[in-house]
Amino acid sequence: MRIGAIELPNNLFVAPMAGVTDRPFRMLCRSLGAGYAVSEMVTSQRALWASLKTSRRADHAGEPAPIAVQIAGVDPAEMADAARYNVDRGAQVIDINMGCPAKKVCSKWAGSALMQDEPLALAIVEAVVAACAPLNVPVTLKMRTGWCAAERNAVRLARAAEGAGVAMLTVHGRTREQGYTGQAEYDTVAAVKAALRIPVVANGDIDSPEKAQGVLRATGADALMIGRAAMGRPWIFREIAYFLATGEHLPPPATHDVRRWLTAHLHDHYGLYGEHIGVRSARKHIGWAVRTLPGGAAFRDEMNLIDDTALQLRAVDGYFETLADRHERLPLPAAGAGNAANDHSTALAA
Repeated sequence: MRIGAIELPNNLFVAPMAGVTDRPFRMLCRSLGAGYAVSEMVTSQRALWASLKTSRRADHAGEPAPIAVQIAGVDPAEMADAARYNVDRGAQVIDINMGCPAKKVCSKWAGSALMQDEPLALAIVEAVVAACAPLNVPVTLKMRTGWCAAERNAVRLARAAEGAGVAMLTVHGRTREQGYTGQAEYDTVAAVKAALRIPVVANGDIDSPEKAQGVLRATGADALMIGRAAMGRPWIFREIAYFLATGEHLPPPATHDVRRWLTAHLHDHYGLYGEHIGVRSARKHIGWAVRTLPGGAAFRDEMNLIDDTALQLRAVDGYFETLADRHERLPLPAAGAGNAANDHSTALAA
């Protein structure tokens, strides 16, 4: 699997999700089997580049190659500048956001709203490719199937993007109108794959090894992009890789391994965000990790009252230590337990 001249270790990718796929989370997923991860979207508005939020999103210290940054905006020249800005800060792949359905993004005609204005969408692609080509940086594009059921224009726009020089294209199998409701459809992804020569990535509702295999077969896609299903379950990448290679399931991870992965992730998270923000922003990751586990709901409620990183880390360590005493391997979800992949309130898939 290649993006331009860049060779990837496998075809299982982490989807960009605002508020989720920061550098610590991307590195965690990469360590657990993901071959590629795309950053949270970075605005093309120059006035916001110096903001703390954007500077954190542009922080790639210690991140393994290739470093991929998603940019969002509506002005071709601004998007070209944003591409160069992020390449200067380490980006080795630039991804254009035409997939985010969030109102605060689409209301400014960015994200998936661009699919309603094909000339503007193509002008942005052309400007970003022109900015990145002299730097030998490939450009990718993430889109939806269209704006609404009556306007599924992904194939037409994908062909134009390929002609403009895009090196890889990802399609989320929903319209912008759907948001994250209903079920993803893969016929449009298959049609895009059949129409293009560049690699095509399927995205949407891939939450198990069997589903991953089924989507690859249904679409002929070159790769899979997984977002919400990795929230609280970042080892899903190695589970899928093993199943695709052998047809068999890996056993659930050892509880002590999950404890080690999560506490290491928390250390990285605190290092990026600091004490005050880190202890709060870590709560969602901890909540996703324990949501389906015995006593997870009660622990989450208690943990959400902790305002000190050391105490939070100690609480997480203690919870998993107690769980490991009863379960050598991570137990299956408790009956009636929710799933992080169905919680859209704190994450926006880009």
